[in-house]
Amino acid sequence: MSTLRFGYGTNGFANHRLDDALAIIADLGYTGVALTLDHAHLDPFADDVVAQTGRVRARLDDLGLGVVVETGARYLLDPWRKHQPTLVSDDPAPRIDFLRRAARIAADLGAECVSFWSGVKPSDVDDETAWRRMRDGVAAVLDGAEVRFALEPEPGHFVQHLAQAIRLRTELGSPELLGITLDVGHCVAVEPKSAAECVREAGELLFNVQLDDMLPGVHEHLEFGEGQLDLAGTLGALADIGYRGLAAVELPRHSHAAPDVARRSLAALQAADWLSRAEGAVRADPVKIRTLFPAVGRKAGRSSLDAQGLVHGTTDDHARVRLLAALATALTGDELAKEVADLYRYGDGAERRGVLRGLHHLPAGVADVGLQLVEDALRANDIGLVAAALGPFAAERLDPHMWRHGVLKCLFVGVPLAAVSGLADRIDDELVRMVTDYVAERKAAGRTVPPDAHLVLQKGVR
Repeated sequence: MSTLRFGYGTNGFANHRLDDALAIIADLGYTGVALTLDHAHLDPFADDVVAQTGRVRARLDDLGLGVVVETGARYLLDPWRKHQPTLVSDDPAPRIDFLRRAARIAADLGAECVSFWSGVKPSDVDDETAWRRMRDGVAAVLDGAEVRFALEPEPGHFVQHLAQAIRLRTELGSPELLGITLDVGHCVAVEPKSAAECVREAGELLFNVQLDDMLPGVHEHLEFGEGQLDLAGTLGALADIGYRGLAAVELPRHSHAAPDVARRSLAALQAADWLSRAEGAVRADPVKIRTLFPAVGRKAGRSSLDAQGLVHGTTDDHARVRLLAALATALTGDELAKEVADLYRYGDGAERRGVLRGLHHLPAGVADVGLQLVEDALRANDIGLVAAALGPFAAERLDPHMWRHGVLKCLFVGVPLAAVSGLADRIDDELVRMVTDYVAERKAAGRTVPPDAHLVLQKGVR
């Protein structure tokens, strides 16, 4: 049973009425919401904000949703300048006032915290001045506060790294009401360490978590799987530190397809959460892999990661690779080799694929068994097994004769040669001769020649 609580951000439902957004989020199965105060979603400057807050509190209670208050509305304070003014502006008073209003709303909602950020440093302001403004502004916000605040490091902002946020808290005397909001996508974009490592570094200071994917160096919120976030590893880190707060999806530019995106996001989170717990179970008790390995497709999904799932595999392939890696931390030597062999021997096609794709993650002591499994797969007619067999392990360890015949078999059965790891490095004159003869036979028989054959023949021409 998962200990994590997943929510969704209302800034990803900007085209919905707040009441409708909350209902959809709850109906999909989320247990919380990250509520961004904005013009159309509980405006903190509305004359009837107290009454509105009461209605929202009742709605959240009816739907069983926990809540954190987010303060990242783009044009709430200034209709001309996005996110202005900030805590590091010449006049931060409007931002301080807004955060205090947010605190009162959060208290009335029973929210877990108010999340905020520093803002971008003006170009004509030096770092020392900006730091003083930031420190003084946060101190002013916390003065008399009755709710928790969570500072979010934001790419491109004055405070963009976790270490800066922790330093600021320390300089303020480590107030109990000040913690950290961690957007795990931001960790991918700008942090020198992984999101999982950032989670562990933040530890008990973590009051709020935002979930999304990103690419290194690019501050663009992506759906899970579109960037380089290790989602399962990150969720595992949250579980490891005993995080009990809300972990909400943060996709502010996806409102045009909000219900579908929210549905896909929850499915990805549930699959990754299951996988992280399965990894932990295997590390603690290796025998459990015998029941978890067959369950992967049902729990983690079976989506192809390319047109046929032959080049990059499938989601269940990758999940099984992770379980094998977890197994290798718990078993060694003959015990590990036997368990791997049995997973292949007694598994169905998908399970065998997973073993083959994970062989290069296993220690050298399993190499002999791995070669036996690769050779067995290359004798099969299952193109998924053939493709998986010619991965990095085969590129490094399969003898030239068997490897050449494996490449030729790919051409025979229709496996794209893009699935063959290290192809360019291992092509030799003998393989060129074999493929040349194969092409000549096909042409003589009036049959089509696989287009991938040129990848080998061109190498021979050079």
